Amino acid sequence: MTVPPNNSFSSKPKNGRVLVAGATGFIGHFVAEASLAYGRPTYVLVRPPPLSPSKVSTIKALEDEGAIVVHGLVNDREGMEKILKENEIDIVISAVGGEKVADQFALVEAMKNVGTIKRFLPSEFGHDVDRSDPVEPGLNMYKVKREVRRRIEESGVPYTYICCNSIASWPYYDNNHPAEVVPPLDQFQIYGDGSVKAYFVAGIDIGKLTMKCVDDVRTLNKNVHFRPSCNLYNMNELASLWEKKIGRTLPRVTITETDLLAAAAENRIPQSVVASFTHDIFIKGCQVNFSIDRPTDVDVGTLYPEETFKTLDECFTEFLLKIEDHHPVDKNSTNTPMLEPLPITTSCA
Repeated sequence: MTVPPNNSFSSKPKNGRVLVAGATGFIGHFVAEASLAYGRPTYVLVRPPPLSPSKVSTIKALEDEGAIVVHGLVNDREGMEKILKENEIDIVISAVGGEKVADQFALVEAMKNVGTIKRFLPSEFGHDVDRSDPVEPGLNMYKVKREVRRRIEESGVPYTYICCNSIASWPYYDNNHPAEVVPPLDQFQIYGDGSVKAYFVAGIDIGKLTMKCVDDVRTLNKNVHFRPSCNLYNMNELASLWEKKIGRTLPRVTITETDLLAAAAENRIPQSVVASFTHDIFIKGCQVNFSIDRPTDVDVGTLYPEETFKTLDECFTEFLLKIEDHHPVDKNSTNTPMLEPLPITTSCA
C-alpha cells in the first residue's frame, strides 16, 4: 500500500515531527505514508511485542520508507508524555479504531501536560460526530468520540478534526471493514430506495489531504470536511457504475430500513455497529443533510483547489483488476436479469 509518486506532494521537506498512532491500520497507514512522502520526520507508535505477522510486515515497510518506530501504548499517560518529550513531537495523529478510541483520553492528558504539541488530529476520519446521530451500537462509539473532542477543547491542545466521510469502496453493512470489500459479482444490496447520496474518498487522498491540514493555520481548531462532488453517489449509481465496469447487469436486492435496524439491534460487534452507520448514511443521509457553514467548518476542496480526488471510477477499475487476477469476469454472461444502468458522471477536477 505504498503511496505512488504524486506531483501534489511537496518536494520541500517539512520540519514538524509527526507521531502517528494506529499506523498499521487502514487509514493510519495512508497517513503515515503521506507524512513520509511530504518529507516530514515521521514516528509511528507501535505497541510492545508480540505483534501479528501482518502488522510486523506493515511496520517494516514503513521503516524502509524512513519511519521511526517508538514502542508505547496510547492509554499510558506517563509513557506517552515521555515519548512526546524525548522525541520532540510537534504533531500527533491518532488513527486508532474500535474500542481503542477511548484510549485517547490518556493521550490528551499527556499532550496537555507536555504543553508543546502544535496540533492534534484525533481518531475521526469519518463523519462529523457532532452532527451524526446513528442508532445503537454505533451511537455509543460516537458518544465516546464526542467526549474525546470535548476533552481536547478543554485541554487547550490545538486540534483539527478530519471529517472525510466514506472510504472509497463498496459499502456492505455486514462486513468487518468496508475497505476490504470489492463490488459484488452476484447481486447488489440496495439500502432503502437507493437514492440517498454519500461522499466517497480514496485512502491515498485521505492521507495526502490530512497531511496538508496538519499545520495549516486555516484548519486550526476546525472541522475539515471532505466533500468531493465527483464522488457523490447513491447506491443505485454505485451499482450502475460497477455494471458498466463488468459489462453486464446484476440483480438488486433491497435492504430496508427495518432490515438495517434489526441488524443493528442484534448487537453483534462489529457487524451491528456497521449496520447502524449504514442506516445513518443511506437512510438518514447523515453526510448530506447539513451545510458546512459554521465558523468551525472548512471544506478541503476550498482550501486546496489545486488538488484532485481519485474518482470512484478509477477505484472500481482497480477492484476489477483485483478480481480478474483471481477469477476473470465473464462479460458475456446472460444468467442475470438486465437492468437499465443509470447515467454516471465520474470526472473529478
